[in-house]
Amino acid sequence: MTGSTTETAPLPRPWFTDDATALAETIARGECSAEQALERTLADIAAIDPQLGAVCLLAPEVGRAQAQALDAELAACRSDAARQALLQRRPFLGVPLLLKDVGPATAHRGLPSRMGSRLFPAGMPWPVDGTLTERYLAAGFVPFGRSTSPEMGMSASTEALAYGGPTRNPWQRAHSSGGSSGGAAAATASGMVTIAHANDGAGSIRIPASACGLIGLKPSRGLMPNGPLAGEGWGGLTSDHVLARSVRDCARALDVGAGADPGAPYAAPPRPPSFVRALEEPLRALRIGLVNAFYEGDAVHAEVAAAVDAFAQRLQALGHAVEPARLPFGTHEVLRPVMLAVATGTALFLEQLQAQRGRAIAPEEVEAVVWSAWQTAKALPASAYLEAVNSFHRLGRQMAQFHARYDLLLTPTLAEPPAPLGRYTMDRSDFIDYRLGPQGLWRYSPFCPLANATGAPAISLPAGLGSGGLPIGAMLSAALGEDALLLRLAAQWELAAGPLPMPHRAPAARAGDAG
Repeated sequence: MTGSTTETAPLPRPWFTDDATALAETIARGECSAEQALERTLADIAAIDPQLGAVCLLAPEVGRAQAQALDAELAACRSDAARQALLQRRPFLGVPLLLKDVGPATAHRGLPSRMGSRLFPAGMPWPVDGTLTERYLAAGFVPFGRSTSPEMGMSASTEALAYGGPTRNPWQRAHSSGGSSGGAAAATASGMVTIAHANDGAGSIRIPASACGLIGLKPSRGLMPNGPLAGEGWGGLTSDHVLARSVRDCARALDVGAGADPGAPYAAPPRPPSFVRALEEPLRALRIGLVNAFYEGDAVHAEVAAAVDAFAQRLQALGHAVEPARLPFGTHEVLRPVMLAVATGTALFLEQLQAQRGRAIAPEEVEAVVWSAWQTAKALPASAYLEAVNSFHRLGRQMAQFHARYDLLLTPTLAEPPAPLGRYTMDRSDFIDYRLGPQGLWRYSPFCPLANATGAPAISLPAGLGSGGLPIGAMLSAALGEDALLLRLAAQWELAAGPLPMPHRAPAARAGDAG
């Protein structure tokens, strides 16, 4: 209910307000144990999450076992040098981590997934740990729960019926935190955690990053592992990573997670020895093409356009050349094949589940949009999926020509400030209309799916706050494999703009804020 005490009362201040790198350093110095960090995080979730609805599973015993093991390793270190060596091996030493409720890359035998769905009231158990989960554990992360997602990750707003209520934006709780990694974003922006796992199939890292004032990188196709339970998601559209409060956390998480796993269908793009060390490399002047409107030329929200223009001016002040550009395709040329791949991927999952459980899935067991996506996929000719994949390849060729002229593409992340809750609930009976109709999600998120279609890396950075106190994001996209270039520019921007504000504080003025 808009205006209720729940939506307007100040959020409690979390116990730790710095980034994940700082928390790991704090633990390595012995100022706080990994187990203490977990207990304080759990206390913050108990105090803050009832106002946000960002956490859908807590398994403290799973986290405590990992935290205690890390504390034992730290206790065995007899010198500062030994503690620093441990931190080098485990750069996220003792950092509590929420895993998103959707996706096989972060399968965890102790953390079942509900997929945002009433189909799994007790959670879907995982037979093995995902490769990315194993890498996170090796890096010292302490997974202890899961964050909310719309059902099957199929919306840009996290309002799944399975959780009993929407996930609210920490900045303005009557508004969406984005999707599908909305729980990860709300938990990180509010300070309940310093960093959170997320994944992105049509903008699901970058949309919540924009909505909640965070840093969200969708890595290049093939850079992050999907195994051993899957080779790719949604025909290569999806990629896993994190939502973060600092560029160094984003880069460090890429260092610990990146690289193809055995049997991966794609070779991982070339990458630097360390994304963190790459942040320190000098950055040449870049040529950046600016598209600050729908691809067809329709205007985006005035506050979004102003924030992105201000962001472009900041990049120019840093020595880069930013100029207006045009793309040789329309919005629906990108979004329609993406939505067909999403529908067919969803249908495959549901049909496999139906076969495993030995009885039909009824319409009332899933949300209307998900049911419609399944029926849409069933009605497609057999060639439709490959036709969609061919469209992705064609878009990739066109963007290769764009990047022959421009190093980067700059667009808004979203065409509007974060949507009010209820605007994009998944109770609509027509999946295609929900996504591509006159009032569909494409008018809200027209820009993000391009990088999923082409496999390119793209990062959303906070461009400012609108008049309603809601964050606005700017998105930079690069050619395939140029993740480090995006991170270097992001680090340069971050140094000039200063630390991100948090919603429980009065935000200080930052370079590029919308008026």
